[in-house]
Amino acid sequence: MDERRLGTAAGLSAYLLWGCFPLYFPLLEPAGGLEIVAHRVVWSLLFVALLLTTLRRWPLVRAAVADRRTLLVLAGASLLIAANWLVFVYGVNSGHVVETSLGYFINPLVSVLLGVVVFSERLRRLQWVAVGLAAVAVVVLTVDHGRPPWIALTLAATFGAYGLLKKLVRVEAAPGLFVETAVTVVPALVVLGVLHGTGQGTAGNAGTGHLLLLVASGVATAVPLLLFAAAARRIPLSTVGLLQYVTPLMQLALGVFVFHEPMPPARLAGFAIVWAALAVFTVDSLRTARAAGRRAAAEQVPAAA
Repeated sequence: MDERRLGTAAGLSAYLLWGCFPLYFPLLEPAGGLEIVAHRVVWSLLFVALLLTTLRRWPLVRAAVADRRTLLVLAGASLLIAANWLVFVYGVNSGHVVETSLGYFINPLVSVLLGVVVFSERLRRLQWVAVGLAAVAVVVLTVDHGRPPWIALTLAATFGAYGLLKKLVRVEAAPGLFVETAVTVVPALVVLGVLHGTGQGTAGNAGTGHLLLLVASGVATAVPLLLFAAAARRIPLSTVGLLQYVTPLMQLALGVFVFHEPMPPARLAGFAIVWAALAVFTVDSLRTARAAGRRAAAEQVPAAA
């Protein structure tokens, strides 16, 4: 039970921090999205390296790099999370916080679809209902926006695929994150070099406070990812699924009440359909988890006797 409490606390902390990100990234302007992501990569790598040194976990990094399959999976995860960061920063800094929240609302349903495509899983009836409702919501929101909600769809697809890859390898949080970040650190350094070489880089040119905020973006990136990885290893996926709604709820509230983004009736209807889909999905997940728990308890009774 202590492990589950620790996992729940770690997961909730991760999602609360992610929910606050729309307040942080506007502080990094005038840096553009590409520069922000490059700084996130570089400084998070240094932060995790310091953490690994303190915890003496470098042998686990060497073991992950020595395993070709693990290295390839973590490299794929690195590219996905980098794309997710870039789209998220763009969405927040271009005034689309509400749409970014939609991406994380539909992420659980995307994860279900990825299970069907990648692992040939069979969806239960209520899962099909939830996916169908989500598809209807996307159509409604496409009509409302005049275009598909590509920011939301990209965020959901990249983070869903990232979570899928993380489930394929058993690597501790900090070593895994270090390998992921190391994969993209050279391109990040090249981007920063080009930006500063052409006079477009803002680090060092927009004041000490701005530079410190860019450096802190590495810690702000690494900490929730470490907490998320720690939670995923300790608590059931059904619990992770329930906790993850904290982030988009916070982002939606910030978009509407802090950044005053419009929420016309058609958009509200689209979100209402998404919430209905999530309600169906959550009910199905909880029922399935309870049934599995009862079966496990029944199987343990004869063994105990």
